Amino acid sequence: MKENRITRLVKQDKKLLIAYYMPEFPVPGATLPVLEALQESGADLIELGMPYSDPIGDGPVIQDAAHKAISHGVHVGSIFEMVRKARNGEGCKKITTPILLMGYSNPLIAYGGDCFMDDAVRAGVDGLLIPDLPPEESEDFLERAKHFGLSVIYLISPVTPPERIELIDSMSTDFSYCIAVNATTGTGKLDAAGMDEKIAEYLKRVRQHAKKKFVVGFGIKDRERVLKMWELSDGAVVGSALLQHVATATTPEETAAMAADFWKSLR
Repeated sequence: MKENRITRLVKQDKKLLIAYYMPEFPVPGATLPVLEALQESGADLIELGMPYSDPIGDGPVIQDAAHKAISHGVHVGSIFEMVRKARNGEGCKKITTPILLMGYSNPLIAYGGDCFMDDAVRAGVDGLLIPDLPPEESEDFLERAKHFGLSVIYLISPVTPPERIELIDSMSTDFSYCIAVNATTGTGKLDAAGMDEKIAEYLKRVRQHAKKKFVVGFGIKDRERVLKMWELSDGAVVGSALLQHVATATTPEETAAMAADFWKSLR
């Protein structure tokens, strides 16, 4: 498989800080300024959400962002066009940060599998995370993605048994994504009593059975939590907290400024 930006990033000896952002949230025109703000503020990788009407793995913050994105005209094709512009520096500084698309299988299938992957790569996308596509049913998908030069990331949860951790680790192209707790995105469960010990045990188990790097997301909202995840894994993903921070913005410029301020606070 051709080496892409994610592969090159993961080879670096550093802890990753990964941003999740829903395009055109909270206002139309915000995406390119926010991508620039996140890159300039130190995001190592940017996940762009593909909005879907029934986001079963997402909590209320991302659900609301997805519905607003859809109302602002966001669809798979428009996301590809935004990524293309970002890579070419049209409407923002040229974006060189790796970009991962995260979303559900229905929009991908509706677009057309190979057409989706081809257009994604041509736009400048580096990888895919499809939460409702289990590894046991995605061997053909994975091989096709590799053919197009796309990384594929699979999810590990606290109840994933060791043998399945090993399967997911073997199939994830560059790294795996560990769900911090069994909950939807933006969960407050991480603040519950005893959770630090449970998460530490869980991630220690992942480390014992995974050969590749892994990052942790769901409910990570501040620098303190980022630092804890860095101790236990190879990276932290922050999404709902970022969206909450920019939710009151009324212009693309204000959205970008608020995103930059929040992201700098995590560093």
